[in-house]
Amino acid sequence: MSAATETAPATPTQHEAHDPQMTGALEVTETAAAKIREIRETEAIESTYALRVKVMGGGCAGFQYDLYFDEPAEGDNHFESQGVKLVCDAMSFMYLMGTSIDYVEGLQGAGFKFNNPNTTGSCGCGSSFSV
Repeated sequence: MSAATETAPATPTQHEAHDPQMTGALEVTETAAAKIREIRETEAIESTYALRVKVMGGGCAGFQYDLYFDEPAEGDNHFESQGVKLVCDAMSFMYLMGTSIDYVEGLQGAGFKFNNPNTTGSCGCGSSFSV
């Protein structure tokens, strides 16, 4: 590691940097990335926005996932997977660490599927989970 990297002062754009230690901590599959790019283009989402991955209380199993485009906020964890910028608040990240997000189409419809190793159970809808 160079001395310049170790002593570089924090800059306003530093929050956009990808932390290599977080690689794989939150990721999207190639299929999900393609769908996210399609949604971004169709809805003309600003390029400064990232996909926010969030956990909220509620749902039939206790917690539910939420995905939406949002501006990064101070304190967010930042990730990049398959060329998609992701942000996640610290509280949500405790429940999401190691999660892979896929996009699936089937007889019951289409949507994003969370493969979360931290859950102890989920409901039939697939968007609610317990820990």
